[in-house]
Parts: sequence; structure tokens; C-alpha cells
Amino acid sequence: MLKREIDIPLAAATLAGILRIPEAARGIVLFAHGSGSSRHSPRNNYVAEALAGSGMATLLSDLLTAPEEQADAITAEFRFDIPLLTARLVGATEWLRRPWPLQGLPLGYFGASTGAAAALAAAAQIPEVCAVVSRGGRPDLAGPALARVRAPTLLIVGGDDPQVLSLNRAALARLGGEARLEIIPHATHLFVEPGALEQVAALAADWFARHLRRRGDEAPQTPHAARR
Repeated sequence: MLKREIDIPLAAATLAGILRIPEAARGIVLFAHGSGSSRHSPRNNYVAEALAGSGMATLLSDLLTAPEEQADAITAEFRFDIPLLTARLVGATEWLRRPWPLQGLPLGYFGASTGAAAALAAAAQIPEVCAVVSRGGRPDLAGPALARVRAPTLLIVGGDDPQVLSLNRAALARLGGEARLEIIPHATHLFVEPGALEQVAALAADWFARHLRRRGDEAPQTPHAARR
């Protein structure tokens, strides 16, 4: 497996990222971090390694520049700026569309915390996104974009994270396409409990394996039956 640090040049900023490409990759998943996290998140890197093991390329991209991260650590001014995070994720997605070996692979998003809102808002803009997974996310912050999301969406929340669980249940009803809520029993917001993150990784790998397909190979979807 190829793993390397990369720079992603956008119009208004250059973002840092970690790219993993397994042999014969059959899809690629972009990670959207939030709430003070970055490409070095141990939880997201754990999930990325699991996805790579299932044949998915992954890109963990910072959505903030280094100066923005430094300011955000003091003021928290950027982590809830969903339009900015969404624009950066859309920009990273467009960067992936350039001619290179990964061009044309089915695309998915994995969002955590406020990054989940950016992932859903970006998916509402980009019909090529095949699937979205949210870990302990704030999908409610995507606002009206939720109704425009057509990519199959999996919301994963800890059973001992009551406020976020309530917000995810409300967002589930507003999503426009196939959607499912999975609750990890006894897990809290960061899924630090033994076995919790392993369950997240397994659920995400299964969801992307089912839904990251090339056009013409889509599996039949049953939007309402998938809701929980």
C-alpha cells in the first residue's frame, strides 16, 4: 500500500493531506475532520487503515491551513464555519478529478463531528458522491442541504452520547436519500471505549463496500426501509 503526505492546491489555500492507496483500489474516501481535528487524528487514521484493508483508497485532508488551525485552537472560529469547511472539501474533491491514476474511482465521504456537516453539504452539491458515513457527527449543521443529499448516508453515534444522538435522530428524518442510524452501545462521543472504534471501522467499511460502485453497477436502494 502506498501512503504519503501530499499538498492539495486550491484557489484560496493549500491543504495538507495523507493519501493511502491500496493495490487495485476500488473506491476512494475523503475524510472531513472537524472540531479542532486534523489529518493526524488517531481515530480517523484508524478508520482509514481499515478502509484501505478493504480495498478503499483514502485521503485525510486538513480543511484548514496551519495558521487557521492555530487561530481556531484559541478562538474556535473556524470549526463551526460549515460553508468554509464545505468549500474546502468540494475543492479537494475537484482536485481528485484531475487526470491521474485515481480519476474515475467511486467516491465517498467520511465525516466526523462538524466535518460530517461539511461532508453532507458537499454531497448535496456533488451528485457523483456515492456514499457518506458520519462518526459522532453534527449532521444538523448541514441545515437545508440535508434534504438535497441523495448519497446513501450512514450515521454512527455512541449510545452514551445523548445530545449528539438526539441531533442525529432528527437529522435522519430530514435526509433526502437512503439513510441509516447505527448506535454503538455504551460508546461516548470519541468512541474511546474498548471495541467501539473497531465497530465504527467495520460499519464504515461495509457501507462503502456496498455503495461505492461505478455508474451502472449501483445496487438497488430502499430509502425508507433503511431508516432506523
